[in-house]
Amino acid sequence: MKFLRKAGEKFFLSLIRAYQLLLSPLLPPSCRFTPTCSQYAIDAIKHHGAGRGLYMALRRILRCHPFNAGGYDPVD
Repeated sequence: MKFLRKAGEKFFLSLIRAYQLLLSPLLPPSCRFTPTCSQYAIDAIKHHGAGRGLYMALRRILRCHPFNAGGYDPVD
Protein backbone atom coordinates (compact mmCIF):
# COMPACT_ATOMS: atom_id res chain seq x y z
CA MET A 1 0.00 0.00 0.00
CA LYS A 2 2.82 2.40 0.86
CA PHE A 3 4.42 1.67 -2.53
CA LEU A 4 1.23 2.73 -4.36
CA ARG A 5 0.97 5.90 -2.29
CA LYS A 6 4.57 6.88 -3.06
CA ALA A 7 4.17 5.98 -6.75
CA GLY A 8 1.09 8.23 -6.96
CA GLU A 9 2.96 11.08 -5.31
CA LYS A 10 5.91 10.72 -7.68
CA PHE A 11 3.59 10.58 -10.71
CA PHE A 12 1.79 13.82 -9.83
CA LEU A 13 5.01 15.55 -8.78
CA SER A 14 6.50 14.63 -12.18
CA LEU A 15 3.49 16.09 -14.00
CA ILE A 16 3.70 19.35 -12.08
CA ARG A 17 7.46 19.58 -12.57
CA ALA A 18 7.02 18.99 -16.31
CA TYR A 19 4.50 21.85 -16.37
CA GLN A 20 6.98 24.11 -14.55
CA LEU A 21 9.81 23.30 -16.96
CA LEU A 22 7.96 23.04 -20.29
CA LEU A 23 4.76 25.11 -20.23
CA SER A 24 5.16 27.73 -17.54
CA PRO A 25 8.09 29.54 -19.24
CA LEU A 26 5.89 30.04 -22.32
CA LEU A 27 3.08 31.73 -20.36
CA PRO A 28 3.08 35.20 -18.80
CA PRO A 29 3.35 35.27 -14.99
CA SER A 30 -0.16 35.29 -13.59
CA CYS A 31 -0.13 33.68 -10.14
CA ARG A 32 -1.35 36.04 -7.43
CA PHE A 33 0.13 34.01 -4.59
CA THR A 34 3.51 33.25 -3.07
CA PRO A 35 4.59 30.48 -3.48
CA THR A 36 3.23 29.99 -6.99
CA CYS A 37 0.30 27.63 -7.44
CA SER A 38 2.48 24.92 -8.98
CA GLN A 39 5.03 25.14 -6.16
CA TYR A 40 2.17 25.09 -3.65
CA ALA A 41 0.90 21.87 -5.28
CA ILE A 42 4.35 20.27 -4.98
CA ASP A 43 4.65 21.29 -1.32
CA ALA A 44 1.12 20.08 -0.53
CA ILE A 45 1.68 16.68 -2.16
CA LYS A 46 5.01 16.21 -0.38
CA HIS A 47 3.56 17.22 2.98
CA HIS A 48 0.05 15.69 2.83
CA GLY A 49 0.25 12.97 0.16
CA ALA A 50 -1.29 12.81 -3.31
CA GLY A 51 -4.98 12.75 -2.35
CA ARG A 52 -5.13 15.63 0.11
CA GLY A 53 -2.32 17.51 -1.66
CA LEU A 54 -4.18 17.52 -4.98
CA TYR A 55 -7.36 18.63 -3.22
CA MET A 56 -5.50 21.51 -1.57
CA ALA A 57 -3.86 22.47 -4.88
CA LEU A 58 -7.21 22.48 -6.68
CA ARG A 59 -8.74 24.75 -4.01
CA ARG A 60 -5.75 27.07 -4.34
CA ILE A 61 -6.00 27.22 -8.14
CA LEU A 62 -9.72 28.02 -7.89
CA ARG A 63 -8.85 30.98 -5.61
CA CYS A 64 -6.27 32.32 -8.07
CA HIS A 65 -8.36 34.88 -9.98
CA PRO A 66 -8.42 38.68 -10.44
CA PHE A 67 -10.95 39.24 -7.63
CA ASN A 68 -8.72 37.64 -4.98
CA ALA A 69 -5.94 39.76 -3.51
CA GLY A 70 -3.55 36.80 -3.32
CA GLY A 71 -0.49 37.17 -1.11
CA TYR A 72 1.57 34.79 0.99
CA ASP A 73 -0.20 31.43 1.37
CA PRO A 74 2.09 28.57 2.48
CA VAL A 75 1.08 24.93 2.84
CA ASP A 76 -0.04 24.25 6.41
